[in-house]
Amino acid sequence: PVAEVYPVFSGLTDLVYTDSSPEAVADLTDIVFMALPHGVSMEFVPIFLKAGRKVIDLSADFRIRTVATYEAWYGRHKSPELLEAAVYGLPELHRESIVNARLVANPGCYPTSIILGLAPVLKSRWIDTDSVIADSKSGVSGAGRDPQIASLYCEVAGGFKAYKVGGHRHTPEIEQELSALAERELKITFTPHLLPVKRGILSTIYAKLSKDVAAEEATALYRAFYREESFVRICRSGQFPNLSSVVGSNYCDIGVTIDKRTGMIIIVSAIDNLIKGASGQAIQNMNLMCGLKEETGLPVVALFP
Repeated sequence: PVAEVYPVFSGLTDLVYTDSSPEAVADLTDIVFMALPHGVSMEFVPIFLKAGRKVIDLSADFRIRTVATYEAWYGRHKSPELLEAAVYGLPELHRESIVNARLVANPGCYPTSIILGLAPVLKSRWIDTDSVIADSKSGVSGAGRDPQIASLYCEVAGGFKAYKVGGHRHTPEIEQELSALAERELKITFTPHLLPVKRGILSTIYAKLSKDVAAEEATALYRAFYREESFVRICRSGQFPNLSSVVGSNYCDIGVTIDKRTGMIIIVSAIDNLIKGASGQAIQNMNLMCGLKEETGLPVVALFP
């Protein structure tokens, strides 16, 4: 029983785990969530697609559009013929394609916070695309549940450190989507950090402005860009997100300002890495693929205080 493995579900569900073949699972389902490691998911996705099922993959196996780029960062790709058919599952940017997709590549957590943070200024041509820097901080759950020394309580509590500096494998995914928004090749300086908290991502993004604008104009741009979006909330001018306002929810909170002294725009975005950065976004994609109201099952308030 699921409730025996995760007692939080006690009294709420009678679902049980099964040890079934992919073919047996396909016979029981309309849509399949793949929660397998990078490099493993690609072995099973073709089975479900061949059976006529829709698939949402939470690994990185179908996020990168070119085989060479994927293999440079992750290793050999065993189903390269499916890359072209996969839709990158960020609903705020690719909603129409997701609706008709058979295979959706659910975005990574860091990329979600950075892409949503930069989309308005890239589409509006407000920034120098060679100047983008993203400084991101994540809770420990971003590393998964595998026992690792670096994730142990005594290693994390009271500490704060950067990791995979100059080489995190979310980098090509971020650059791919930002380049599409900018309509030119874009490279980004991206540094992730480990926070001594369980969950949440806060990204602070910097870029050189290509026009003279005020902070209030920047906030207005973001409000207009995301005015129809249920899960993106723009802070008032002069206000910025806090992890405590998004953890446990599917929301992405964004605050933006202008540093007149340096001519830089500063964007701060916050998400729950396990929800908007993973499973919540997957549900959002499922709702679109199945013709359901996009918000179904998702408008949950953050776990504050």
